Parts: sequence; C-alpha cells; structure tokens
Amino acid sequence: MTKITAFDLTPFYRNSIGIDRLFDRITSQIDHSANNNNYPPYNIVETGENTFELQLAVAGFTQGEIDVSTRDGDVVITGDKHNDPLSAGHVYKHQGISNRKFMRSWTMGEYVEVSGAIVKDGILTVCFERKIPEAIKPKSIAITYTN
Repeated sequence: MTKITAFDLTPFYRNSIGIDRLFDRITSQIDHSANNNNYPPYNIVETGENTFELQLAVAGFTQGEIDVSTRDGDVVITGDKHNDPLSAGHVYKHQGISNRKFMRSWTMGEYVEVSGAIVKDGILTVCFERKIPEAIKPKSIAITYTN
C-alpha cells in the first residue's frame, strides 16, 4: 500500500475560485485518518433519503460526560470520563474498560443539520437531516403556448 506523505494542490487552486475550504477539508480528513484514532468505535447509518444516524459506542459514560456540538460545518463529540474512586478495600487487578477522554469530529454535508441526540444501551445516536432549501430544489416551469 502506498502512503501519501505530501500534497501539492497548487494545480487545483489555480483552476478554482472560492473552494479553498474544500481542499483544506480534504487534506485535514486525510491527516485525521493518518492519526488512526479509532476510539470510540462508530457506525454511520442512512435511515432515509435525507436522514442519517451516527452511532457512537459510549458505554460507561454518564450524563454530563458527553458533549455534542456543531461548529464550522462539523459535528464534534467529546467525552470526558470522571473517574470515581473505588470503594474502600477494592483494588483493580485488571482494568480493561477504557476511561479515556475522546474527541471525534465529522464533516457534515451541505444543508445537513443535527436533529437530535440520544443515548440508549451505551450507544450515543446523533440524528442528522438534510434540509434542502426550496430555492435550490428543482422546479418544473409551466410552458404557455400561444397562437
């Protein structure tokens, strides 16, 4: 497998106007993938023609330890687990359940908005909906025929 280590997007910048942000997003997504941060695991599910769900495994996180926000066209999910001390006389012999902080972000498409979020059975489900404005939807124009 070939690994790309540097990008020269100059030819694309020469032939485009006003889409610099698109190229910045592409390169930042590749940089994020290179970091190989796979915690916590997630699914992206298309639930309808214009609806989607992001399902994130957050078992062990309680209310107030997870934040879902949007900024600059991204949805950002952070988790900060508060470590509760063990009861007196209890000591971990093995601790395999992760208590680490996380921050994951995904770029939302045009006209996509977060419509809600819920945690059930250790899975955070963030719902998205693509709301295309009426002004840009295809329209059929009536044709008037005259003699």
